[in-house]
Amino acid sequence: MIGEVIGQSGKLAPLSYALAGGVALATALSYAEISARIPTAGGPIDYVEAASGSFAAGSTVGWLLMAANTVSAATITSGFIGYLSVFAEVPDWAVALGVIGALTAIAAVGMKTSTHFMAVTTTIGIATLLAVVWATRDGLTAAPTEALNELEGMSLVTVAGLFSGAFLALYSFIGFGDMALTAEEVKDVERTMPRAIVIAFVIVFAFYLLVSIAVVGAGPTKAIAEAEAPLVAAVTREGWPAWPVGLASLCVIVNGALTQMIGASRLLMDIGRDGRGAPEIVGKVNTRTDTPLVATGTIAFIVIVLATLVPLKSLAEATSLIVLLVFVAVNAALLALKRHDQPSDVPNVWIGVPVIGATTCAAAACAQLVQWVT
Repeated sequence: MIGEVIGQSGKLAPLSYALAGGVALATALSYAEISARIPTAGGPIDYVEAASGSFAAGSTVGWLLMAANTVSAATITSGFIGYLSVFAEVPDWAVALGVIGALTAIAAVGMKTSTHFMAVTTTIGIATLLAVVWATRDGLTAAPTEALNELEGMSLVTVAGLFSGAFLALYSFIGFGDMALTAEEVKDVERTMPRAIVIAFVIVFAFYLLVSIAVVGAGPTKAIAEAEAPLVAAVTREGWPAWPVGLASLCVIVNGALTQMIGASRLLMDIGRDGRGAPEIVGKVNTRTDTPLVATGTIAFIVIVLATLVPLKSLAEATSLIVLLVFVAVNAALLALKRHDQPSDVPNVWIGVPVIGATTCAAAACAQLVQWVT
């Protein structure tokens, strides 16, 4: 997504990432508490239902979030298609079918296998991003001056680009919501989940900010914005070979797609299990793998169709908007729960945190809707 963000906000892309991170931070802290209060695979479904007492409200949020995770998996798969073009031209449908088929098999085997796969690919991803920052390190000192120059000559077009970029960048920070969906499979969840959410958020925020500063400061942004594989374009501009970063990026991308598919399948399982409008069969867990095979296969099919037919930017915008609406509901749910009681065995975030989270997410969603209309 960094290429799409740079395409919208240019040299102000780091500021777009900073704004997006600021919007997401309060909600991440809200998730840290509420996921420990209600550690279920349904996540926001159960948060909203517990706070409102409404089965319908919980179901609505569940369907929204499942749609967001599914579209998000398609977004990431589209990114894989772009980075694969560094090595070979393959039809989009064939790439989507192959990637999602492989990830479905990994997700179906069990959570331990999926976790090991994610650990390896995440390590590769961190090493790759550090390499990208090193290759474009001259940009770290040049970017602040260039951003100040952009701000001095700021116009309505610049402001619109900055906020459009921030809206797209928000997509980069929504992973903590997926983490909460694995709560039923986490040991000592009241302690582990909140810490994991905070640590993950800090790492992701630091890397996106650092990479965006280095990339936009190292040279012209137009080629990066137009590239199908933006980070490959960034390092080749500095004289580095394309294939190592391209290959490593593919590993990172499939990591993200697997995460989204697992989250979506767990939500669909919960929806089917609790009679929220999905067939009962998708709520079944296989006795051998302890995974929801039918739900996983259903999500995989939808992801393949979306990744093949819908442009990446449109998928990311749809994901961000839906997730923002869910985040508003989750923050409101935590606020209601905190007013009722405060368990001693879970984190106790300041009551202003969910207020700030709900307000900023609602404002971001409204701003994007206004921009679409105008």
